[in-house]
Amino acid sequence: QVQLVESGGGLVQTGGSLRLSCAVSGRTLSGYAMGWFRQAPGKERDFVAAINWNRGITMSADSVKGRFTISRDNAENTVYLQMNSLKPEDTAVYYCAAVRSIVPSKFPERYDHWGQGTQVTVSS
Repeated sequence: QVQLVESGGGLVQTGGSLRLSCAVSGRTLSGYAMGWFRQAPGKERDFVAAINWNRGITMSADSVKGRFTISRDNAENTVYLQMNSLKPEDTAVYYCAAVRSIVPSKFPERYDHWGQGTQVTVSS
């Protein structure tokens, strides 16, 4: 059973930075594409960024391009989301997700495993 646990969320001022981590247990990340999604109150879960197994392919939403960077350490079974230049509209619960696929996806329904989420709040 694959388990994902996010950490690193918190309260930060506009323009600040946070680094989210997603620790995976239960099996190796080999062959898994990983994604980050976020959900604000009353809104749908939105794609943020995704990365494939060997880090050769990354994707990110237009709203975070140039500010957020997804990366992974397969040896440590961990995926990261470095978030810089944070804005109040980035406030949401951030979720890590995994799918056994060589290609990452921006569609949440493609992912099989999800973490419990970590809250990110950006104050103005």
